[in-house]
Amino acid sequence: MSMHSAPGIRLLPNAITVLAMCAGLSAVQFALNGQLNGAIAAVAVAAVLDGLDGRIARLLDATSKMGAELDSLSDAMSFGVAPALTLYAWQLQDNRVGWVVSLIFAVCMVLRLARFNTLLDDADQPPYAKEFFVGVPAPAAGLLGLLPIVLTAHFGYLGWWANQNVVMVWMVLIAALMVSRVPTLSLKTVKVPPRAAAPLLVLVALLAAGIIMFPLISLAIAMVIYLLHIPYAVYRHNWLAKHPEAWSAPPRERRAIRRRTQRRLGLRPPLRRSVAGAARRVRLPRRHSHPDGPRRSWRRLELRRSRNDGAQR
Repeated sequence: MSMHSAPGIRLLPNAITVLAMCAGLSAVQFALNGQLNGAIAAVAVAAVLDGLDGRIARLLDATSKMGAELDSLSDAMSFGVAPALTLYAWQLQDNRVGWVVSLIFAVCMVLRLARFNTLLDDADQPPYAKEFFVGVPAPAAGLLGLLPIVLTAHFGYLGWWANQNVVMVWMVLIAALMVSRVPTLSLKTVKVPPRAAAPLLVLVALLAAGIIMFPLISLAIAMVIYLLHIPYAVYRHNWLAKHPEAWSAPPRERRAIRRRTQRRLGLRPPLRRSVAGAARRVRLPRRHSHPDGPRRSWRRLELRRSRNDGAQR
């Protein structure tokens, strides 16, 4: 019996999905006990496990309809229900509107996952659609919803970000991003050019050092950076929609097409090729130029001796 057909091995991705759901729901228990760090860590662990189960299922050739449905259910519980209940137990227990906002957050997560599942079977999407998510994906939305708790756990006090009205507005904003049509980049399809590999590895090392030394503020910065990337994702999506010739092009050719488009629109000056080390000739206007026309030379006016005259003498 091969490894791919072993029942225990094929059950591994579903087991990871169940663990992700348990980790996400454990955040509520940590929040009820006032353990904010535990609540944040539980949702973060659920996000990591959620990213692993699908890859392991494809690696082991263990994908199934049951696994897909179980993954959606786990995401709804870990990144929809758990963050909503965590925020409610943390700051919104004595506010009736807070419970309504928590319900909105959880319902928007379920709607976002339902739309994601329907788009998987849509064969009419253009080729570039696989590079984007429609709306903010579930793990990112769950972590973004917990940003007020992350800031409170880092600074150690309840700041303006922990105000009930601020928390409710923030939850509604993230819920709206989940069900919106705003495109966001899919990290699975991001391709790094070779010359950017070394700087990217340096950034990864800095991120790892930041997570080890300052985990909470590093997580908060990462979430803010994720929000700031949305305008670029919208620009890239709109540009690809207008340039079908770039849909199947590799990254290098796609960048060349973008440069040609920018030069055509006058957004980028044309590239000037020159030989290395060659000086450019610049013709300067003559000094003491006369308005009526060119003046006669000194030799023609016989005010300066020529070399021939000096040699004859």
